[in-house]
Amino acid sequence: MSEHASRQATRIDDIQGRFDPWLLGVVLALASLGVVMVGSSSIYQDADPFHYLSRHLMFLGGGAVLAFVAARTELKTVERHNHLMLLGCVVLLLLVFIPGLGVSVKGAHRWINLGVSNFQVVEAVKVLFIIWLASYLVRFRDEVNATWIAMLKPLGVVVVLVALLLLQPDFGSSSLLLAITAGMLVLGGVNMPRMFGPVLIGLPVLAFIAVLEPYRMRRLTSFMDPWADPFGSGYQLTNALMAAGRGEWFGVGLGSSIQKLYYLPEAHTDFILAVIAEELGFVGVCAVIGLYALLVGRALWIGLQCVEMRRHFSGYLAFGIALWIGLQSFVSIGVNLGLLPTKGLTLPLISSGGSSVLMTCLAMGLLLRVSYELERAQRQVARLRGEAPDTPPSPLAPTPAPAPGAPRSSLEASRPARGTSRLQPRIEPVLGRLS
Repeated sequence: MSEHASRQATRIDDIQGRFDPWLLGVVLALASLGVVMVGSSSIYQDADPFHYLSRHLMFLGGGAVLAFVAARTELKTVERHNHLMLLGCVVLLLLVFIPGLGVSVKGAHRWINLGVSNFQVVEAVKVLFIIWLASYLVRFRDEVNATWIAMLKPLGVVVVLVALLLLQPDFGSSSLLLAITAGMLVLGGVNMPRMFGPVLIGLPVLAFIAVLEPYRMRRLTSFMDPWADPFGSGYQLTNALMAAGRGEWFGVGLGSSIQKLYYLPEAHTDFILAVIAEELGFVGVCAVIGLYALLVGRALWIGLQCVEMRRHFSGYLAFGIALWIGLQSFVSIGVNLGLLPTKGLTLPLISSGGSSVLMTCLAMGLLLRVSYELERAQRQVARLRGEAPDTPPSPLAPTPAPAPGAPRSSLEASRPARGTSRLQPRIEPVLGRLS
């Protein structure tokens, strides 16, 4: 290899990426709002007025550490251990049934005892499963679109995980996991007519499971008319609706909520949006929805850019995290405003809850890593084309033909010959040496 080629390879390897500023900004905004609202909604719920706020800050600090580690980890390293992710999902869901390790709360076996705190395993399962499914869609992208077996494999895996979740029981997380799987398969290019069969079978089964338990039926009936039993099955929803009604346009003022004073259950976790609606009003609720829309939209856009650059694992990972945050925030907001039946799903990055805060921060770290490696790859491609790396071109822009006798770059060498599968290798974040 010539000295000039060696220097050019070194210059390319030295190019670094950048975390997406919009993504980082909206994550910090949601986390900051969460700190304020957890402090406001929980100040009267314990002898120590700052008990829940202190715990929330502690878990948020731990989540920041996890996000930092994830944001500094190469995604190819994460992808390489995809088989461990699926094994981790199954092991975690089984740990809750081990006596002495699993913790039962109100008849539900969803937590394991870590000594300093209980940990809800399904929050980790969401992250691990999204990583595994993103890797699966990369490895079997052509087959998922062309054959029944490749499409049904991830559906079979998620059915096993849902079965373990229903034994806890956790119907809300089960439905969320199924929705994430279906969304990622669609975004991964599955043949849409083939998806109709599993969907037409799965929806009636889910409906049957939902009405099988009496407490789920009570939630459904109370959702339709919560005022029929305002001190019984409709207690949570009626108080949430009263909180939202008191807020009107601009709210009663930060810290001035009445419903959080022992009237609204789980005011700092599941029903924190009702407190936001009461204290910050319609404008505050719209701001929260706008922040989530920006987060989800930006994640989907980053994922699309990755797929266009043939960085499929990064793209599918971004799609999965976007679907998770979007669906969970939609359900939580809908429950608080009486649009959906009551479900125990937190508002990501805002609600208090150690397990949710830790794993959501980890997911945000992975998402920031996706944006970093995308920016790095775009700058490296721009340098190969002789352009300024600070102004990366469109990922689909044509690459100029090399001069006769010029060494071929690793980017050019990665292009498959004609007639090969459309499953093309991605543009690696570090292009390495020029041969």
